[in-house]
Amino acid sequence: MPPLRLAFMGTPDFAVPTLEALMAAGHRIACVYCQPPRPAGRGHRLQKSPVQRTAEARGLPVRTPRSLRGAEAQAEFAALRLDAAVVAAYGLILPGPILAAPRLGCFNVHASLLPRWRGAAPIHRAILAGDSETGITIMQMDEGLDTGPMLLREAVPIEPGATATVLHDRLAALGARLMPAALEAVDDGSLAATAQPCEGVTYAAKLDRELGRLDWALSAVELERRARALTPWPGVWFECRGERIKLLATALSEAPGGAAPAAPGLLLADDLTVACGEGALRLARVQRAGRAAVDGAAFLRGFALEVGQPLNGSAPD
Repeated sequence: MPPLRLAFMGTPDFAVPTLEALMAAGHRIACVYCQPPRPAGRGHRLQKSPVQRTAEARGLPVRTPRSLRGAEAQAEFAALRLDAAVVAAYGLILPGPILAAPRLGCFNVHASLLPRWRGAAPIHRAILAGDSETGITIMQMDEGLDTGPMLLREAVPIEPGATATVLHDRLAALGARLMPAALEAVDDGSLAATAQPCEGVTYAAKLDRELGRLDWALSAVELERRARALTPWPGVWFECRGERIKLLATALSEAPGGAAPAAPGLLLADDLTVACGEGALRLARVQRAGRAAVDGAAFLRGFALEVGQPLNGSAPD
């Protein structure tokens, strides 16, 4: 197929493989749109996004508007005379004039099997919900929230123990493979979009930092999913004697020796196995503020906690 003239619209790491795949396929990237640089790190210096850094390293023109709702921004976009725009985790809403400007339309790489998990955090929400699979949907965008008709869908299993990081990388690579194929098929007329079904719609709400607070009254299964879904961001944590401890890795466990259920939050074993509302969870790797990450046994030595004590109880006199 002849190369298409494209705008690429994306911001985080997830979007970088798709941009690189479009370039490798020979398409002409007329402009890359990203979220503006944000303060980050201890010095709160402005940091360019992964997509902006990649685009500039490749010599591509970059725009970072704070909104696309203004007439000037829309006129600049229309003046690019695009065949299509490709969107991957951009972070800004595309108003009607933007969606209508490219000849073929605007196409999104969405990290779920639509209509399940429309919205901001589909990877994390799939793990939190205990879904057995997720995937990528390439869709033609409309003015709704991930409501546009679908072009391609491909599923991937969510393996036991899969973290948000692992799933993120798998889906980013899959999206990068599917998008060039979808564009070629749309351009030559061999692929028609299909409306999303009305059944099975769910919404992947933005992540709240408070989700990271572990409540031992919840089941071990739910807490283990939470640890996998929310690490590294926003992170999961618990309190031990008034100190906030980051939890980096977990494993489902059982009460030693088939013991009767214990009160949630009670320490069950010297490997930092903790009783939950249902079942038990081994806290395999944890980190105190300003210190290196350690395994559960090493952590307990630093707190002089004994089996049978509550994890968040008072320190001994």
